[in-house]
Amino acid sequence: MSLAASGPLSGMRIVDLTQFILGPVATQILGDYGADVIKIEAPEGDLNRKIGPARYPDMTAMFLGMNRNKRSVVLNLKRPEALDALNRMIDDADVFVHSMRPSSAERLGVGYAAVAARNPRIVYAFAPGYRQDGPYRDRPAYDDVIQGESGIAGIAELAFGEPRYLPTVIADKFCGHILASSIGMALVHRERSGEGQEVQVPMLETMMSFNLIEHLWTGAFDEPQGELGYDRALTQSRRPFATQDGYICLMATSDAQWCGLFAACDRPELGNDPRFSTLAERSKRFPELYGLIGEEMAKRTTADWQARLDAADVPNGVSRKLRDLPQDPYLVETGFFHRYKHAQAGPMVTTSIPVRFSKTPAQIQGPPPTLGEHTRSVLGDMGYTDEQIERMSAK
Repeated sequence: MSLAASGPLSGMRIVDLTQFILGPVATQILGDYGADVIKIEAPEGDLNRKIGPARYPDMTAMFLGMNRNKRSVVLNLKRPEALDALNRMIDDADVFVHSMRPSSAERLGVGYAAVAARNPRIVYAFAPGYRQDGPYRDRPAYDDVIQGESGIAGIAELAFGEPRYLPTVIADKFCGHILASSIGMALVHRERSGEGQEVQVPMLETMMSFNLIEHLWTGAFDEPQGELGYDRALTQSRRPFATQDGYICLMATSDAQWCGLFAACDRPELGNDPRFSTLAERSKRFPELYGLIGEEMAKRTTADWQARLDAADVPNGVSRKLRDLPQDPYLVETGFFHRYKHAQAGPMVTTSIPVRFSKTPAQIQGPPPTLGEHTRSVLGDMGYTDEQIERMSAK
């Protein structure tokens, strides 16, 4: 029996052969929005079951963060009977998504051609490191590698003097979101036409497209003049501004907002200064502007600045520490953190589903599963007898 679901993907079945971060992020999104996600795990489980703090074996914080709304089935795919069970699941699935290299999927017998031959309507999806029509087809890739190759670490060098990884797994998470949305688009086409298809989300090209939205800059012209990179974003003084008791983030864009900001700083004359009175002139002087604003912010408390900036209609917010987020009054009031009791692991906290659908609301239907928690029920629904399941489990 699948988890009860009411989201826009209700009724869709996903066979999920992914692990670590990118794939599980994508399939959790699909599960959040109503799909029945069957997570296939090896007997040792997803690698994330071993990373981070845990109260219960194989239920670490890393695993909990990206595996809710799924059912876990353990299959040792080195065994022919387990591979047969996987193929029977694929026969009835709407989506098959994996995190293997294409050559590994083909050796296992679950490459696109083999799967599509069994189920022509299926959406077959994966996120390799690189495009499959290029020379890097089978190279392995992880978040740090892609941050470097896509220029993400390089823009940090322009801003701070040395290349740095962003302190988050941005490539895995962003590509996971793109993989989920691409699967959704392929499902729309399938519902209209009856056609399944293969969906590839190459990490490098996806992250380069993401990075170069603004940073292509002069490269957008056939004969670029000057360096690539959006200069405002690369200004070293672009950072949360120190106040007397913390840090505040703000951003003015329009002339009216800049005049409001100058007035809030008790420097209204700057709004008429030819250096700062127009967007074109301000764009030439971001280091000077941010340096000036930084000096002013240091003169008052964060609360004082929020009151002044709110009155001037200048977008602003407090720079919060991670440890402060669960107690943030706004997040508490809006119920962003969802508390639940896991049957094995005890009291837990997860984030809520951010997107709202007026007709098909997404819901958290089930907590992250223990390893193999649903093996018996899923195989039983497929017609396997208790004896067959026991034999498969023993092997």
